Amino acid sequence: MAVSMRDLDPAFQGAGQKAGLEIWRIENFNPVAIPKSSYGKFFTGDSYVILKTTASKSGALRHDIHYWLGKDTSQDEAGTAAIKTVELDAALGGRAVQYREVQGHETEKFLSYFKPCIIPQEGGVASGFKHAEAEEHKTRLFVCKGKHVVHVKEVPFARSSLSHDDIFILDTSSKIFQFNGSNSSIQERAKALEVVQYIKDTYHDGKCEVAAIEDGKLMADSESGEFWGFFGGFAPLPRKTVSDDDKPVDSHPQKLFGVEKGHAEPIETDSLRRELLDTNKCYILDCGLEVFIWMGRNTSLDERKSASGAADELLSGPDRSKFHIIRVIEGFETVMFKSKFDSWPQTANVTVSEDGRGKVAALLKRQGVNVKGLLKADPVKEEPQPYIDCTGNLQVWRVNGEEKILLQASDQSKFYSGDCYIFQYTYPGEDKEEHLIVTWIGKSSVEEERASAISLANKMIESLKFLASQARIYEGNEPIQFYSILQSFISLKGGLSDSYKNFIAEKEIPDDTYNEGGVALFRIQGSGPENMQAIQVQTVASSLNSSYCYILHDGDTVFTWSGNLATSDDQELVERMLDLIKPNLQSKPQKEGSETEQFWDLLGGKSEYSSQKIVRDTEGDPHLFSCNFSKGNLKVTEIYNFTQDDLMTEDIFILDCHTEIFVWVGQQIDSKSKMQALTIGEKFLEHDFLLERLSGEAPIYIIMEGSEPPFFTRYFSTWDSAKSTMLGNSFQRKLTIVKNGGTPILDKPKRRTPVSYGGRSSSVPEKSQRSRSMSFSPDRVRVRGRSPAFNALAANFESPKDRNLSTPPPMARKLYPKSVTPDSVKLAPKAAAIAALTSTFEQPPPARESIIPRSITIKVSPGTAKPKPETNDKENSVSSRLESLTIEEDVKEGEAEDDEGLPIYPYERLKINSSDPVPDIDVTKRETYLSTAEFKEKFGMTKEAFYKLPKWKQNKLKMAIQLF
Repeated sequence: MAVSMRDLDPAFQGAGQKAGLEIWRIENFNPVAIPKSSYGKFFTGDSYVILKTTASKSGALRHDIHYWLGKDTSQDEAGTAAIKTVELDAALGGRAVQYREVQGHETEKFLSYFKPCIIPQEGGVASGFKHAEAEEHKTRLFVCKGKHVVHVKEVPFARSSLSHDDIFILDTSSKIFQFNGSNSSIQERAKALEVVQYIKDTYHDGKCEVAAIEDGKLMADSESGEFWGFFGGFAPLPRKTVSDDDKPVDSHPQKLFGVEKGHAEPIETDSLRRELLDTNKCYILDCGLEVFIWMGRNTSLDERKSASGAADELLSGPDRSKFHIIRVIEGFETVMFKSKFDSWPQTANVTVSEDGRGKVAALLKRQGVNVKGLLKADPVKEEPQPYIDCTGNLQVWRVNGEEKILLQASDQSKFYSGDCYIFQYTYPGEDKEEHLIVTWIGKSSVEEERASAISLANKMIESLKFLASQARIYEGNEPIQFYSILQSFISLKGGLSDSYKNFIAEKEIPDDTYNEGGVALFRIQGSGPENMQAIQVQTVASSLNSSYCYILHDGDTVFTWSGNLATSDDQELVERMLDLIKPNLQSKPQKEGSETEQFWDLLGGKSEYSSQKIVRDTEGDPHLFSCNFSKGNLKVTEIYNFTQDDLMTEDIFILDCHTEIFVWVGQQIDSKSKMQALTIGEKFLEHDFLLERLSGEAPIYIIMEGSEPPFFTRYFSTWDSAKSTMLGNSFQRKLTIVKNGGTPILDKPKRRTPVSYGGRSSSVPEKSQRSRSMSFSPDRVRVRGRSPAFNALAANFESPKDRNLSTPPPMARKLYPKSVTPDSVKLAPKAAAIAALTSTFEQPPPARESIIPRSITIKVSPGTAKPKPETNDKENSVSSRLESLTIEEDVKEGEAEDDEGLPIYPYERLKINSSDPVPDIDVTKRETYLSTAEFKEKFGMTKEAFYKLPKWKQNKLKMAIQLF
């Protein structure tokens, strides 16, 4: 578009550079900025230009421009506002959507900027009117319409203005009455109460009484009598005559016009196709209620202005006054506009968008205009957060036919692609225990078992009286909450269920179910020890990727492979996942480019592979929709600039975040409709109302009112949990708030005193299946290779903030005394307490026990048999042994590790290429067998200083002296 600086009004210089509202009023045919204190105040005799700037998650700024025309504004002012809107769009790079707003017929998007409503005042500037002066309070009557946003209009103060269909507000000097027509909905009544609150705060300084009057209530009610007294006493309402506002909009066939020399010329066509629109021209699409002006990218500013004039001429008839005009630019069409065409090709518009914006910004910069906000900012990279307490209790079931099989703690994080799983996660909420029921569907699972998994999960939800949140997750589309709850997730090929076995047998498909003794390749990914995954991939070289680390095993032979683009954090994750996949085995490190022949032989030879990081869809800007689901058909209405108050307890809403969607279900919804919530979510993904290419396998969350998890409430600017736990319908709740002047403080059930594990408080069920030591708190410490039970136990002996992830925990000496001393008897009560605590935790699979050396001081109590020598499965029996043994904390500060009972060997025997290697040691911790003196000589630091270093730095130092 050819942009001439003489056509750009100086009032618009620097506009739209940051998120928010900017408003100009037309005065003497020029836009004049009004102060923010006057935003929301409109005069009937004026015309305004309103710019809404929104910062998207991508870092770009999006713009919507509205020009509002008061009912008494002059034609010249209205025309000026329309032209200035086109100029403002040009100043912003020619990408904004533009709307004409007529008083009394505003779009919901426009009204959402000024919640709860706008009430235009009489007067104006250029129209010759004088602004209304402050005077004695005048009794006024307003009619309110709208379920999501409220259209407020002042009507004559007379009984004849009232009706059974609408909500009316009578504003008197000392009291505000809300009259609820008998045919109005609860949601409409609740929204009207927000207008009552606005009038109370704006015109009464928040100091006046509020009364709700129900249509048909007799004079016996004192407030009803008082209300009807203003109308000369109670009498039946007359049947309402149909006004122009209430007349239904006649169906209007879609007509396409081309703009030629400022006039609209009809285009004859059997169907609307994108190909009809020429980038060098402007077009008008008349759809009845909406009239769109489409402006090609190569059209001039004058051509765009003339197209707006042609549209005004087309709608000059009196029956078209309340119709909306929406102007769109090629490449930035709205979803509503695209939906009017029989076909609209999917194209990427980012390049066109930024190119146009950059050219305009460069032109403005040469003229000395500040263009800081006109160019796209670099998106802020944020580490994904689970936004959920990860210290709760987890139970996992594998679905087998129509049954679910509870998994042992050691198998809770191992999921097979051919199976479906259900897990119930219980965690401490704000004032009560919360539940999350998740259904995980493997890529290779059979359809019958998927349906069974959903049915079983629904029964669990029903048994919890619909107080739990629910999620449906497909393999490969797991959200951060899933990974953070499971902590270390292992995805395995094949399946264990009967349905899967029968399916592959019928199809004569080879069974590729993971075999610990066979050949398998795992890609390691994640952001840290609280969120790490091992994904089994095809055992071929093409499965490798330079941006990741891998584990390859053939029975007891284990390789770890590090890509050249992998980070030290990635290498740390490999070590941690190795503890779970192949514990107690020494791996053979392989660096990309220097692999051994044996490594390539296991992969079937060398081949090309990728170096690009696997990119998942990024979270989009959230959109809220109200839903109407009837007879299998889903209709949605978008709620713009949404807040918590838009969620009505009688309705179902969908929050669309692109990568996942949330179906919010109000408390007043009946049980049958609650059970359809997942179907509603699936229908929403299927229809893809915003045309954003939603994946049909995107995670769907079902959120029950009153149990909203933090990973849902974070999308709202503010969240008051007391509002979602109030009793009654939407109207009753808001009436309580309006009358009390705020949200009432409810009596909430108190949680029992939390148990502290490692400095972090959490509420743990008495019969907890396992202790959860993980959370997204950066202060929490996890010890690699330990069971959750031992982590909880060790936390009683130290502050986790005193060391980093790689520092060994306090050491304890393991002794088998020949006789029992009196000291051991004295320590028995403490031991019993610890043993009782430890015995409540189930143990995970055997880990690499000697990764972090430990020596537990154990003394046999009277009558206790001498313990057996240690075996590889000693983790599984630690609880039973601790019940009969006394554990004594080693509290000798500064005591060297070699003084605590560990065997000491010379460096020459410990290094990797030693001619006389020490047998039966943990080869991943060779340095722990050095004496204190030799350790300091080789590393140049004490053991204490060494273990405070990051793991990758420890490994680097060990490699330098051949101990790794």
